[in-house]
Amino acid sequence: MKAYRLLTEDDTSAFCHKVTEALSKGWELYGDPAYGFDATTGRMRCAQAVVKEVPGTYHPDVKLGAL
Repeated sequence: MKAYRLLTEDDTSAFCHKVTEALSKGWELYGDPAYGFDATTGRMRCAQAVVKEVPGTYHPDVKLGAL
C-alpha cells in the first residue's frame, strides 16, 4: 500500500528537521511544499506531503508516523 502524510510546522528549522527525519525513514517527497500565513498564530506555516510504499493494507488505525 502507498501511505501518505502531510507534514506541517511553523516556518522554523523544526519543519526542516521533521521532513529530514521522514526522508531518513524512507518517506519520499510528494509534490511541492506549501507556505502560508496562519492568521490565528500570526506565523508563517510550511507543509510538505510525503509518501511511502509499505506492506499490508490500509486501515484507519494505522499510525502513519510509525511507518
